[in-house]
Amino acid sequence: QVQLVESGGGLVQDGDSLRLSCAVSGRTFSNYAMGWFRQAPGKEREFVAAITRNGGSTYYAASVKGRFTISRDNAKNSVYLQMSGLKPEDTAVYYCAAEYRSLPYSDYDLSRLKYDMNYWGLGTLVTVSA
Repeated sequence: QVQLVESGGGLVQDGDSLRLSCAVSGRTFSNYAMGWFRQAPGKEREFVAAITRNGGSTYYAASVKGRFTISRDNAKNSVYLQMSGLKPEDTAVYYCAAEYRSLPYSDYDLSRLKYDMNYWGLGTLVTVSA
């Protein structure tokens, strides 16, 4: 089994930046593609960003493209989400997830990615005040 633990959430103001981290343990980290998802109260969990096994490809939801950057450090078994220009609508619990996968993601894959991830962290709360 794979365990994931998110950290770095907090309360920030409109326009601020924040970096989320996800520490992964249990199995070979480099075998897994990684993703970030978020869920606001009363809303469905939504895809935010993803990265392939070796970090060669990254993917973003249109709502965060240009503001958020996903990265990974396989030597540290960690994945990160650098968030800039935060807006109140970014307020949500952010989840890290892992998928045992070697193929790149298509647009269709990304549209249903939350159903395909094999392991999930418990989330970290990001609150952006207006």
